[in-house]
Amino acid sequence: MNKKISNKDQEDWEKFTKSNEKLVNKDNNDLIIKKKFYRVLDLHGHSLSNANKTVEKFINESFDNNIYKLKIITGKGLHSQNEKDPYVSKEFGILKNSIPEFINGNKSLMRKIYKIESAEIEDGGFGALNIYLKKNKLYE
Repeated sequence: MNKKISNKDQEDWEKFTKSNEKLVNKDNNDLIIKKKFYRVLDLHGHSLSNANKTVEKFINESFDNNIYKLKIITGKGLHSQNEKDPYVSKEFGILKNSIPEFINGNKSLMRKIYKIESAEIEDGGFGALNIYLKKNKLYE
């Protein structure tokens, strides 16, 4: 690595430090934008009926606030107590299976949704859903 600074670079640096010019921190702006238009809901520990109510409220409020992307963390069902209850479905009592069914069966919610997909592995994989909402007409 060359430790010498060229005369031009040194002159440019001195000129910049004496001026009132400011650099925009693009990293912070991206973070603010992402936080403003992206929300996460973690359903760990929720019962099925409570999770359904929470998801419906979350999607409706996000749509009303013009949020475009949601991540709903359902978990993978590894710690589910369904195995112990003979009256509960082993598959569809688990939130990772029942939440997408609930959303797809709710016409009011589906009118607001553009696309639903499993999250990428690094974002939770099969234990999370990405939901992309349609644009709210109030903001056009």
